[in-house]
Amino acid sequence: MTIVLASTSPRRYQILSLLNLPFLMVSPDGSEVATEGRSPAQEALYQARRKAVSLATRFPGAIRIGSDTLISLDGAKIGKPKDVDDAGDILRRLRGRAHEVVTAVAMVQGKRTFEIVETARIRMREFSDQEREAYLATGDSLDKAGAYSVQGLGRSLIAGLDGDYLAVMGLPLRAVADGLRQFGVDVPADLDRLYRERDFLNWRTFP
Repeated sequence: MTIVLASTSPRRYQILSLLNLPFLMVSPDGSEVATEGRSPAQEALYQARRKAVSLATRFPGAIRIGSDTLISLDGAKIGKPKDVDDAGDILRRLRGRAHEVVTAVAMVQGKRTFEIVETARIRMREFSDQEREAYLATGDSLDKAGAYSVQGLGRSLIAGLDGDYLAVMGLPLRAVADGLRQFGVDVPADLDRLYRERDFLNWRTFP
């Protein structure tokens, strides 16, 4: 059974690889266009569903996985920054505050679907302007929702995380594994051990 990850995200590729299952990584058709009328959870799920459905013609019999992540700050939706200046503005808004990271997954095979939305809470440090500028200079913020990476250099800006680290990275792996099992896929990875040991990128740095 073919599994297709409808994404170009290297982070989602890394996470899905932890299941020890073969899969294809294919760029979804179309582009993301946000709508003001949708809540953060509705928006993330809409985009995840759109990505999975967009590959129906090219991979009609495959299990297609779409995922989308955005930031919710007091209900306001924040996606990826347009440029460095936008990234700086986003980090300024997040500094010293807590926000939610909303990640949705949509899995589609024929008429069968599996959908889930997971929310984690991030508390940002009261980092200085100098720290912010130094981080922006690395270029690490440009392709991340919220303009920071929990798994990379952006970790230094974060005071704490409540929820699934992998969901914050971009793909809640337990949920994905549950969905694949519902589609009849045998998942060989030991998820309990993975989540217990947390031996992946910056995961262990969060208590």
